[in-house]
Amino acid sequence: MRLLIAEDEVDLAEALTYFFEKNRFTVDTVNDGLSAYEYAGADEYDAIILDIMMPKMDGIEVLRRLRADGCKTPVMMLTAKGEKSDRITGFDTGADDYLPKPFDTDELLSRVRAMLRRREEYRPPIMTFGDITLDPVSDILQCSTGKSARLSGREFQVMELFMRRPKTVLSAERIMEKVWGWDTEAEINVVWVHISNLRKKLFNIGSKVTIHANRGLGYVLEAEND
Repeated sequence: MRLLIAEDEVDLAEALTYFFEKNRFTVDTVNDGLSAYEYAGADEYDAIILDIMMPKMDGIEVLRRLRADGCKTPVMMLTAKGEKSDRITGFDTGADDYLPKPFDTDELLSRVRAMLRRREEYRPPIMTFGDITLDPVSDILQCSTGKSARLSGREFQVMELFMRRPKTVLSAERIMEKVWGWDTEAEINVVWVHISNLRKKLFNIGSKVTIHANRGLGYVLEAEND
């Protein structure tokens, strides 16, 4: 699942990013309201966490503009302001839930998951590129040949990263940061190991999609006919 976190406290934003990525979310993080609005409008997210007090544009204004644009993505307001009037303003603007700081991260995770379950129209999207599909519910990678392969947790996260950005070169460092976290103790060669495993699974299911290495730059997901 894809999550956008808008939080101007950099240390907190990094900690939340690490926490949610450990819980199988793909996370984009921004530190001001204008960036939050631009990211939310330019890409698809399963949920958004918005701080209220942010530079350039506060969270309420971000939410107001998103709802005016027709955005139906579930939004959690996360802020130090916990007064009743602020909660009412957030809900009236279109927030789905509201959690004041300080908070317990496990409660935040639970409430984000509950927020997603309550959204009746929510369905985790099946990602498609070339002749393959990736199901985020079952972690199944399937080819148009009819063959499929189940991915491990890390394999799914790496493949999802490529499927979200096909034909885009991703450095090993970028993959490491997004999948294992910025403070991981794992070695960088773990990226190569997982990419090697994914290549084998793509070959075994008969796909014409592969992960190419660009020497000195990184890796890119491409289809044979591209």
